Amino acid sequence: MYIFTQVSLEPFGRIGIGVLELIANILILVPKTTWLGATLVLGIIGGAIMMHLTDLGIDINGDGGLLFYTAIVTFILSLVTLWLSRRDIPIIDKKWFTKANA
Repeated sequence: MYIFTQVSLEPFGRIGIGVLELIANILILVPKTTWLGATLVLGIIGGAIMMHLTDLGIDINGDGGLLFYTAIVTFILSLVTLWLSRRDIPIIDKKWFTKANA
């Protein structure tokens, strides 16, 4: 609650972002929608990283930057997940994934 109060998003932002995180987690677990969940996570975590870099700072309540560094790791892992599931993205032309390009 402290962080969301600091960025003036308490309580609706906290609840809304929590619901979006739950949806992203469910989407990641379904093989055909993994790419969509990873994209949603990138947006959410990207926003969290920007809040750390602008309003909050790296160190929150003496955590030594743990929340910030965890967000960075989550962002990178979401990028990897999105890359690994790129073949399931419906708007990407499948000819990019022929044997010559794979």
